[in-house]
Amino acid sequence: MKIVCPGWMARVCILKTEKFKVDKTYVPKGQVTGEWYLVDATGKTLGRLATRIAEVLIGKHRPDYTPGVVLGDHVVVINAEKIAVNPTRIEEKKYYRHSGYPGGLHVVEFTRQLETHPDRIISLAVRGMLPKNRNTQRYLDNLKVYAGPEHPHQAQNPQPLVLE
Repeated sequence: MKIVCPGWMARVCILKTEKFKVDKTYVPKGQVTGEWYLVDATGKTLGRLATRIAEVLIGKHRPDYTPGVVLGDHVVVINAEKIAVNPTRIEEKKYYRHSGYPGGLHVVEFTRQLETHPDRIISLAVRGMLPKNRNTQRYLDNLKVYAGPEHPHQAQNPQPLVLE
C-alpha cells in the first residue's frame, strides 16, 4: 500500500509506509574452538601467502564466520627465511619504525631484515592485511612464525593449510 504525497514529501511518505526486511545475524554460542594450521613458506609469494593467512586468522574460511568475533584459529608458519619475493622488491623495500623521540627514525632494508629477522617480514605483511580495529592484536597473537623448519607446536597437531 503506497500513499502518494505531493511534491517533496512523496519520498518521505513512501518510505514510511514500506516495510523493511531485517536479516538476522548469526553469533556463535558458547566456547568457540579454533583449529591449528601449518604453512610452509618455502617458495611462496609473500603477498599471496599473507593474504591467505589473514583470511584464516579472521575466520572467513569457516561456515560460522561472524564479523567482529575472533574464532581462535591459529596459523604456524615455518621456513620464513625461504619466502619468495619479487627481485625489484628485494632491492627497494624498506621497513620503517620510529622510537617516538626526535631523530628516532630507524630504516631497515629488506635484505637485512631477511638475514636477521625473517619472521618479522611475514608478520608485518599479515598485519597490513588485517582489519585495523580492536581485534587486530588478537588475530596476530594467533600467528606463530618461525625462520626454520622447527616449531614447538607439535602437541596441537597443526593441519597443513592448502594455499590456492
